[in-house]
Amino acid sequence: MRNSGLLLCLWSAYCCFAAGGPATLGPEGRLQDELNKSRVVPAAAKPPVRFNLRTSEDPEHEGCYLSFDHNQPSEDCGFNMTAKTFFIIHGWTMSGMFESWLYKLVSALQTREKGANVVVVDWLPLAHQLYIDAVNNTREVGHSVARMLNWLQGKEDFSLGDVHLIGYSLGAHVAGYAGNFVKGTVGRITAIAEVVRCEHERAVHLFVDSLVNQDKPSFAFQCTDSNRFKKGICLSCRKNRCNSIGYNAKKMRNKRNSKMYLKTRAGMPFRVYHYQMKIHVFSYKNMGEIEPTFYVTIYGTNADSQILPLEIVEQIGLNATNTFLVYTEEDLGDLLKIRLTWERTSQSWYNLWKELRSYLSQPRRSEQELNIRRIRVKSGETQRKLTFCAEDLENTRISPGQELWFHKCRDGWRMKNETSPTPEHP
Repeated sequence: MRNSGLLLCLWSAYCCFAAGGPATLGPEGRLQDELNKSRVVPAAAKPPVRFNLRTSEDPEHEGCYLSFDHNQPSEDCGFNMTAKTFFIIHGWTMSGMFESWLYKLVSALQTREKGANVVVVDWLPLAHQLYIDAVNNTREVGHSVARMLNWLQGKEDFSLGDVHLIGYSLGAHVAGYAGNFVKGTVGRITAIAEVVRCEHERAVHLFVDSLVNQDKPSFAFQCTDSNRFKKGICLSCRKNRCNSIGYNAKKMRNKRNSKMYLKTRAGMPFRVYHYQMKIHVFSYKNMGEIEPTFYVTIYGTNADSQILPLEIVEQIGLNATNTFLVYTEEDLGDLLKIRLTWERTSQSWYNLWKELRSYLSQPRRSEQELNIRRIRVKSGETQRKLTFCAEDLENTRISPGQELWFHKCRDGWRMKNETSPTPEHP
């Protein structure tokens, strides 16, 4: 299982993947960035932006180019004035050629939205420049897209509300400019950009996945920072705190940007199932710092999970409730039981030194031992809460190399007025 977290931000324009993607659009449509304008080439000297209506899923097929000079684009290219219209806008390019993701996105849109117009905005000559020059060209390309949209609005039955602009990388800047410059309001704008730079094109493939795997939507959860998400604290859907990602994203009333997090599989379909685990750890022995390596296996009516690590973001709190995030690639169904394992420390020199230091620092020199009576689980996807009780309530102790079993004992979590277990002494 690949440990891939993705950060998302949701725009009021609909949805966008990104962080560190397109710069903020000002009230007059200007990019608020530090890039200077000294290298801007006069518009008259720039090659034209072309609009390629894709009429086949075959990437070798040339498609049909829309032209402002043609009065009957529906007859010339088969453009359907009453159908949905998608404009795909690529970004900066080093090769001067379309990348493979573009053809995959075209195919996914044609499959998902039968009969829709899928138009590729070809600004390759302006994008195949030094990066700063490509950035400075985005404003003019945005103007070109807006002019095409305004021209189409002059045709009978065409509706700007049926238009969806999809921009990737610098194409997201272009989409933002086009939305500012067009006469009227575009139905939807999606800006896609990478968050983790080594995961090239991953965000756009997540968008493609949302089109072709409609029955397996991925969910993202609003969170203030990645550490809170890693602890499973943010798996709430109250007040629009969660949303489907990509094409299936639901429109939100909140106009402010939000940080959204999720885990994914290594490949399509990317959907995983998120769980928060709340484990109250009791220490009945006088111990110093402790760094257990915990693993859980979750058993359900549909399947059993792999052995899943409990990532310790901060030090384990003794006599306190600790929260963890785990996720599975399989739909486990209704959860039945959980096995908690404390891995025995590997005998490396570093770990031997840690054990010796811990042993010498403990006044009573007692061996490591923790007590865990229950595990509370919340599903991010279903929002269901479950409580799992120790199989043997007379023996809730666990040490390195040992395991404990927990069985579902009730729906929901412990009420606040319930008393905590009375500490037991050896």
